[in-house]
Amino acid sequence: MVHALERLVVRHTRRLPLPAAIAGHGRAPGNGAARRLDAALMSVGFKLSAGLFDELSRLPEETVLAVAARTLDSVRETVGDHVRHNVYFIDFPANVPDTTDFWTRCVAEALDDDTARPGLLRRLRAGVLDLLALPSYGSYRHTYEEMLAAHDALIAAAGDRLTVLHPGGSLDDEVTALYLSLAGSTTPLGDDHLRDLALLAAHRADGPQPETIPVREHRAVVNRARLDAGAGLLLDTVTDVLRLACALSDGDVALREPTRFRALSRPVRRALLGGLDAVVAAAPAKLADVAAHREAWKRLGERLHPHEYPRWPHAAEVFSVARGETKAPSLDSRVEELLGRNDVVGAATLLRSAPGRLLRALDRLLRAADGPEEVDAVLSACESAVPRVSGRVVLSLREHVQNRTGTAGDRRVFVNRLGAAWVTPDTRPPLPPEVRERLCAVLDAETRRRLPAPGHLLVDPAVLDVALPLSGRATAAGLGVLPRGSVSPVEGELLRFFTYWKQTARTTDYDLSALVLDEDLGTVAWLSYTALTAVEGRHSGDITDAPDGASEFIDLRLGAVRGRYVVPQVNLYRGEGFEEVEESFFGFMLRESEQRGRPFEPRTVRMKSELRGPGRVALPLVFERVEDGAWRARWLHLYLRGNPSENRVEENRVTVAVLLRGLLSRTPLTVRHLTGLLASEATATTWWDGVTLPEGPVTYIGLERPEGLPPGSRVLTPENLRDLIPA
Repeated sequence: MVHALERLVVRHTRRLPLPAAIAGHGRAPGNGAARRLDAALMSVGFKLSAGLFDELSRLPEETVLAVAARTLDSVRETVGDHVRHNVYFIDFPANVPDTTDFWTRCVAEALDDDTARPGLLRRLRAGVLDLLALPSYGSYRHTYEEMLAAHDALIAAAGDRLTVLHPGGSLDDEVTALYLSLAGSTTPLGDDHLRDLALLAAHRADGPQPETIPVREHRAVVNRARLDAGAGLLLDTVTDVLRLACALSDGDVALREPTRFRALSRPVRRALLGGLDAVVAAAPAKLADVAAHREAWKRLGERLHPHEYPRWPHAAEVFSVARGETKAPSLDSRVEELLGRNDVVGAATLLRSAPGRLLRALDRLLRAADGPEEVDAVLSACESAVPRVSGRVVLSLREHVQNRTGTAGDRRVFVNRLGAAWVTPDTRPPLPPEVRERLCAVLDAETRRRLPAPGHLLVDPAVLDVALPLSGRATAAGLGVLPRGSVSPVEGELLRFFTYWKQTARTTDYDLSALVLDEDLGTVAWLSYTALTAVEGRHSGDITDAPDGASEFIDLRLGAVRGRYVVPQVNLYRGEGFEEVEESFFGFMLRESEQRGRPFEPRTVRMKSELRGPGRVALPLVFERVEDGAWRARWLHLYLRGNPSENRVEENRVTVAVLLRGLLSRTPLTVRHLTGLLASEATATTWWDGVTLPEGPVTYIGLERPEGLPPGSRVLTPENLRDLIPA
């Protein structure tokens, strides 16, 4: 368990928890071990900061060696180096054959095989060539060690990634700080982070707690841990109880997917019903929230048996409302009734009591408003509500408004919490420019009011085009991963994609592919198992079964790409989905042509993200050539539904082009927006040049934490960028 907690700290903070120094030991004992650890870390693209090296050097050698073993395990998993990445073509990217020549060779080898020949001849007479029936197709023809021997060592380059690890406090202090940060986040965490929060909450349920837990899903996870620990529950709505019940059944605490409730013990039933009774007794009007999740409440009632507990009559009212026996009109139904009578001003006035819902319904109210007076009344209601909603809602509305220009051909892009996306034409009338300007001014003023005084603001320009993490579900766990909509530069001659998967029980075949599109999103070429070679690059070969894990690679020479866009994707051909396999991830490397090296070199990995989504086609990001010939990555984190099996890049080209056209037309709200607001309140603003550090504490915003920041500095990097979103 100590190792698991330490791994969480390293992954989330890039800080290494340190054991206390042992009395009687000076600087020398751990110096040699620290140097060996530093060298080992550099081989996988990590490094000890000067401060961390100094701290480790003070510890006994055996302590440093124990820390080193755990740390290396953690960072290798983070970068994807904890597994063996083999390739089908042993010399990849050299000597990859033409696709037709390769298939012909596989057929010839099968005809020479007495066992395979009869079946192959039957298929050929029927006019069918099944690649999966060819003995030499789809399985490694050499060992991992033989593949390594076929490649020269990597030549180090100045552009290789180097992620610095910094010294932390004790494990207890680091775990507490991480727990408070995740539990108190102002934006919803992704599923991976929610699982991390659950683990941390189990260890800190009876310890320090955040002042507030603004996100309801986080509260459900924390409440489950508090219930297990016998601590008091944090409940102030009936829906808090429903979310907790979902958490106890390992269901969806966001309440978007139905949960199959488990049988609950009597102590748990008493805790839930007692908490529910107290909430309704204190505010009977909260019964109106029941209708939004009526069916879930009915199913939960079958597990709680509220009729067995007459001492909690208010809890019984909840289930009476769910069954329709007691009337408790919801706010939404009352709003719909007013809008049905074309009473827009009345609806806006009613929604003042629920400011979050008012802001979410604002676009609809403005479109329904009849004349300047009603528009002004709706905007006035919005202005009065803005100070009472969360910073995430304020910024989400700001992003929405800036994209409501009504440009001809606009498309609406919908992305659910699981990353499934679809696009439709935007038939809504545009918001008038004066309305958009008034709203943006109000929202910016409110955001500026909530932002803390940054003092001296130190900003890395590379972070400015990173999209604000308004939801943790707009990203994925991994290394170097940025929120959906972010743009980051890509520098290097060779771009290499990789994917790895390991099946759980069934034969599973994932296909790494890359689609090259022109300026109008028309198809130029693709690389996949059906097109192993192209002007742009090479494919490492198709692996069709992964009981022990399998990897596929695509090598691209950016200077040879004939189109404007490169879209890597992972297609499920057959077998287990991304949420069923034991493990699956995608990433990309950048290197120079003279570096050589193995197909997978951890020092050159720029990004590695987990593949965990409901679709059959994963679209992690798209690469775009800009006007000066440089390349940049635009982050997607999307999944297409695809077919139940046999998905291929050739068949989803149109869907990908339509989706990209919609996404490229949208402008996300980025760090640039918030730094602009922060700069107006800063005592000074400095652009980080990678060398010169100001004197005194700073608020640093960047992609990587610099070494040597003055004590007392606040650091915001992609790992904790959510802390930039005001409450």
